[in-house]
Amino acid sequence: SLRDRDVIAITESIVARAQGNYASVQAIADDVKSKLGGETVGVIFPILSRNRFAIVLRGIAMGAKKIVLMLNYPSDEVGNALLTFDQLDEAGINPYSDVLTLEKYRQLFGENKHEFTGVDYVAYYSEIIREAGAEAEIIFANQPKTILDYTDCVLTCDIHTRARTKRILKAAGAKVVCGLDDILNASVNGSGCNEKYGL
Repeated sequence: SLRDRDVIAITESIVARAQGNYASVQAIADDVKSKLGGETVGVIFPILSRNRFAIVLRGIAMGAKKIVLMLNYPSDEVGNALLTFDQLDEAGINPYSDVLTLEKYRQLFGENKHEFTGVDYVAYYSEIIREAGAEAEIIFANQPKTILDYTDCVLTCDIHTRARTKRILKAAGAKVVCGLDDILNASVNGSGCNEKYGL
């Protein structure tokens, strides 16, 4: 029971559920398929997170036949590291120009587990995509246009730089460009949504 000096924190997730403003992974999948065509989708610049992006990725993968997942390196936009700059320096890799395949990444750096969670996010995200029924191809790059060598239907998952990333991709000839703010920005089969920010 609650006592004097206890502290209760109510997160936006609880508020959303109380309001009925939430969505299933199937709703994400349906919207992704509708907006990005359901074939090969480039998913670029996601954060590395078990409890934030992982569930979103499952829905995205359910809405496509193949996901080309392009990860920032050495870290995502909020600082979750795949690698250290020391590792890049030792390998002679320039993160601003070099594109790494999964095979090259493993050859150079092996398995890299997150310092605090112990999770190898490369393996974890690959597994999520495959379990959702899609083929997975993983690449490592920091230039948005790189994804267009693999597909012209792109879902950019960066948050703070999404407008720039969308602009670059459209100018480079991408057929379809969406951000997370374009997915579930309207209700899908009665799901919750956010008109301004989407997912």
